[in-house]
Amino acid sequence: MANLMGVTNPAPVYDGNNNTHALPTAPKPNDTTIQNIPDPTRVGRADARTDQKNAGDALESQVLRYDSNLQFFLQALREAPDVQAELARAITWLKGLVVMPGLTQGVAEEMSQFLEMLHLDADGFKQFFLDQMAAGNRFSGPLLSILRQAYQSTPSQNVREGILSFLKRYSDFSSTGHIAGNLSRILRQLPEYMPKSWGGKLLELSAGLENSLQAGDRAGALKLLQGQIVPYLASYVERTHDLGTARGLIRLLMLNVARYENGSEGGLIAAFRQMSGYGDALSGLNQLDDDALMKLLRENSFTQAARADVFAEKLSSMASKALRGEFGAEAREAFQEIVRAILINESVFMPLRHSILPLEWGDRMMYSEFWVDPDAEEDRDQGGKPGGGGKIQFLFKLDIQGLGFLDMTLAAREGQVDLAVFGPDAVADHQDQIARDLKEILSDHGLDGRSVRVAKSQHPLAITEVFPDLFEGKRSVNVKI
Repeated sequence: MANLMGVTNPAPVYDGNNNTHALPTAPKPNDTTIQNIPDPTRVGRADARTDQKNAGDALESQVLRYDSNLQFFLQALREAPDVQAELARAITWLKGLVVMPGLTQGVAEEMSQFLEMLHLDADGFKQFFLDQMAAGNRFSGPLLSILRQAYQSTPSQNVREGILSFLKRYSDFSSTGHIAGNLSRILRQLPEYMPKSWGGKLLELSAGLENSLQAGDRAGALKLLQGQIVPYLASYVERTHDLGTARGLIRLLMLNVARYENGSEGGLIAAFRQMSGYGDALSGLNQLDDDALMKLLRENSFTQAARADVFAEKLSSMASKALRGEFGAEAREAFQEIVRAILINESVFMPLRHSILPLEWGDRMMYSEFWVDPDAEEDRDQGGKPGGGGKIQFLFKLDIQGLGFLDMTLAAREGQVDLAVFGPDAVADHQDQIARDLKEILSDHGLDGRSVRVAKSQHPLAITEVFPDLFEGKRSVNVKI
């Protein structure tokens, strides 16, 4: 069968996705970018690349690290678009488009509904924020809390691998609708990049798959994917040696097929039953029958919040239309940057939650994004010894109309809060009054403002400044194997 995943290196100057690569040229004398210069005093690598680069250099150097995709990800994160500015730009254009004559009634109504969602009062903002938090926490609920505690307390690697295997299946199971949508979307795109003699047959197969996906028939969909669609695409690659866009879409399709298969209900239950044999900590899981287990996994707080998260659905719909050019070039460019920033934050595992909060409060617009670590480590306890977990750490980045950009960090543990606000001169000039007001707000909500600080912003805060253990790689996954 043809190599559908495309794991082999593309031929020089024949990369279908980008045909602008230049042929390698001979190095210039004294070129400081050359790595692994031959040294007769030691044995060097044969592939002319270096893995000996300090992790701390990742955000300062533009050199690609081969030993860690995480560090390269942090570089990309530093260069990500400014979501606050792009949100302001996109919403400004949407407001202008709503009142323009000639706009289709359905599109205008959808845009108006989206803009109306941004008008919030104090209670509305509280509920909006809580819904965003709940919808972003896939691994919530009593059962998953038990597994989290067991994972943290057990020293057995086998037990941990069993828990992670189950969680991986649960992640794919809970994403079934999204994965099914990906399969349909990719198969609709593929024929556009294939010869008609191949694309016509693929459209016929895709129509049958669409029926199975809409009916929720996972077995029927997998039978069609594995028995007809995948072999058909393998034959296409083997005969045409297509290295262009179609090959890239086929690779993406294979990944989604694997996830769709991994998220089957039968495999999920089997992985759960296997965990119950891992010692006393998980032996009680056998008390759950299959129906009770599936009810817990289907009706937890995440699934309920995800169904109620109308904002995410509307934002996705607006972005989809904007990227297709329905709102004009300016809106398309703004939404491209918003989507790119969101994808960068979701492109590798981090122990942080990321979300965006655009809203209109009174007569002011505020565009915000935030990151939260629900299990941050305390640097020091009161005795000067290293602390443990239990601290919640936030980083907010806000753009407030008429005020400017602000960074805010918030750390809370057992009712004690450390709060720091960094803003423009308009904030720094009244820092004492603002600090007193913030302490009063915390006190009104039963919280102790252990440290409240307001200062002039010297530079935008980086994620790695607020979450240093992420930078050091203590609690993140190095996805480069």
